[in-house]
Amino acid sequence: MAIPLQGKAVVSRPEAVKGGVVMDAVIAGDDDPSAAAELRALWGMAAPITALNCVVYLRAMVSVLCLGRLGPLDLAGGALAIGLTNITGHSVLFGLASGLEPVCSQAFGSRNYDLLTLSLQRAMLLLLLAAVPIAALWLNVGPILVALGQDPTISASAAAYAAFALPDLAASVVLQPLRVYLRSQGITKPMAACSAIAVALHVPLNVLLVFGLGLGVRGVAVAQAMTNTNMVLFLLAYIRWAGACDDTWRGWARPAAVASGLPGLASLAVPSCVSVCLEWWWYEVVTVLAGYLPNPAAAVGAAGVLIQTTSLMYTVPMALAACVSTRVGNELGAGKPRRARMAAMVALVVALVIGVIHVAWTVAFSRQWVRLFTTDPSVVGLASAAMPVIGLCELGNCPQTTGCGVLRGTARPAVGARINLLSFYLVGTPVAVYLAFGARAGFRGLWFGLLSAQAACVALVLLAVVCRTDWRLEALRAKKLAGIELSPAAMEESKGLVVANGEPAAAEEV
Repeated sequence: MAIPLQGKAVVSRPEAVKGGVVMDAVIAGDDDPSAAAELRALWGMAAPITALNCVVYLRAMVSVLCLGRLGPLDLAGGALAIGLTNITGHSVLFGLASGLEPVCSQAFGSRNYDLLTLSLQRAMLLLLLAAVPIAALWLNVGPILVALGQDPTISASAAAYAAFALPDLAASVVLQPLRVYLRSQGITKPMAACSAIAVALHVPLNVLLVFGLGLGVRGVAVAQAMTNTNMVLFLLAYIRWAGACDDTWRGWARPAAVASGLPGLASLAVPSCVSVCLEWWWYEVVTVLAGYLPNPAAAVGAAGVLIQTTSLMYTVPMALAACVSTRVGNELGAGKPRRARMAAMVALVVALVIGVIHVAWTVAFSRQWVRLFTTDPSVVGLASAAMPVIGLCELGNCPQTTGCGVLRGTARPAVGARINLLSFYLVGTPVAVYLAFGARAGFRGLWFGLLSAQAACVALVLLAVVCRTDWRLEALRAKKLAGIELSPAAMEESKGLVVANGEPAAAEEV
């Protein structure tokens, strides 16, 4: 079934334009925000997504535990491959899928279900095209690692994992856009439930494949791929059984219609991808730098513990960011800028509270937490000394991550990408290198570098969201992005509004 040509709803109420400001011509419906109602709506979405993120975290932990049972060689090779596949593959696909958020959420808010369906199919095609060179890279991991000076035996183990992880790449091509598509419609609890069932099956799958069939590292990769595939199958089964998307799904579009919109979607997806990858990759930079410190084995081990800790803490702000992106996009698409602003402000306050909680527990339980991962005295000493710094980083990371979600919801991911580039690589990296090696602060110096990056990042994100966002203008842009055409009079007024705000190109920036 082909999707019909996109219809356009023309708003023609020029009498609603007063004093150079576009009024109800583009701002329709009830726009009376309530902080309490918004908090309920936000957590109604964020709680299941947080649970989903924790479940995904547990899946990764199960894989690492199985690798540890195989022995030090397989653990080293598998851990190296997991890091490499995350950097070169999963972070890229996750980032590209994030570019779908403003289109889907604003299309759903404006009830443009044709665009909602078409955008999902375009995102799958975009991720499929991106997966082709990633797959080629994974198939050549072994020679690449050897050329980079890695141990040949460890490289062979990593290459085996990467080759058998290719089906996981194919599953992510469908899973990541599907999650955004469902989240934009507020369908979050079924996603958490389907993921929980898939991860519950992940444990016996690992036992069977890794130990029962003796596949070793390859079995860990296959189990990971099967779990992601199960997530896709369970979600599709739920959609079919519950009829969750019967009102919004418009069928499969013609290939030409799907391909024609790729450049527009890529203009949002690529900056989103860059923004995500710049932050994710910085932690790998820290791991590499830790290897040049005195006692590198302890430093790298401590870095691994801290990165696992930040990954766990990241589950809440990541959920907040995804949900506020949806909430802001939905309200802007529905022509309710005041509600969109309230959604952003409530989410930022909640993120700040979460950050304070992280500071408190990392200071109070630093040594006890690290001992859950290792009893090595040198690793425990380094990691526990840096834990309070990690907590302070979360005080900036939670609002910053949430603010980037707001920027995605307003279809401005390029702003987030520029902020992350400036903060992590032009501020954080030089500070980390200077403190760790120049000022001889050692291991803690690396994390003070992260703290400086997060401080710069949160300041710039809050400036962009709180001080530099014209919510009425964003509602106008949302109407354009969602394919709803304004009347000529309203368009003229919207141009005047853009110039008056000193951003003459903003209305065209989609």
